[in-house]
Amino acid sequence: MHNTQQRGMVEMVAAMLISGTIGWFVLVSGQPVLEVVFWRCLIGAGTLLAICAAMGFLRAGLLTRLTFALAVLSGVAIVGNWLLLFAAYSRASIAIATAVYNVQPFMLVGLAALFLGERITLLKLSWLAVAFIGMLAIVSAHGRDGGSGVDYLVGIALACGAAFLYAIAALIIKRLTGTPPHLIALIQVCTGVLMLAPFLYDSPLPNAAVAWGSLLTLGMVHTGVMYVLLYSAIQKLPTALTGALSFVYPIAAILVDWLAFDHRLSALQWLGVSMILLAVAGMQRGWGPKAWRPALA
Repeated sequence: MHNTQQRGMVEMVAAMLISGTIGWFVLVSGQPVLEVVFWRCLIGAGTLLAICAAMGFLRAGLLTRLTFALAVLSGVAIVGNWLLLFAAYSRASIAIATAVYNVQPFMLVGLAALFLGERITLLKLSWLAVAFIGMLAIVSAHGRDGGSGVDYLVGIALACGAAFLYAIAALIIKRLTGTPPHLIALIQVCTGVLMLAPFLYDSPLPNAAVAWGSLLTLGMVHTGVMYVLLYSAIQKLPTALTGALSFVYPIAAILVDWLAFDHRLSALQWLGVSMILLAVAGMQRGWGPKAWRPALA
């Protein structure tokens, strides 16, 4: 394997492992979700500003008014995505929220069909049906080992909302081809600071060391470092391999939830999670009857 691709694989796996620990830092911080997202944006903005300056992305001419407006709009969707997903963690557990959140590729397919005129194939609809059955399995586990009544269902709904907002952001970012992704990320987190600051102007600062440690890690590592690793990996890897390695994220999140909080999934929840991940993999890799048919000699 080429050294460049090997490095890309290491970067992608590292980025996904970092992503898989986000829920742990969110919950350990002990801060309200709105404040966690604000500090992630503020600290992340400082980190990404330094990264963009070092990479020469702050020079004039890289953005037009349209690309800047689209980057801001994607930032609104991304920040909303973080708010909903982080709120889902404490209600449905990190593992379940992350699994449900991974239905976003199907939402992106639907939005692309609606706004970009892309065709939805029967194969994609079949995998969507598998994911939907998996979602029903997770919802029907309400009140069992990993469930907690109405909060559990609210958590699933929040994770679905987060996935929808991420799909919207991804659709917008499709229009920003050629714009440095680190610069897009910087605009997104700066948008988040401006969005959330009016709601927190009179809120007291966190006073616990563990809270500051968690917030600094979310801003610097999970935003700054993770973006650099992810975008660097995407540039080095073929799309199919990028999609395959992205499954490290939900697997890592499930393991973190189990090791840190002893949240064990029931058999029905495991079934639902497995069906969703299988459906996403099947759609991304184009698995189907033709793909499985053995080649004739």
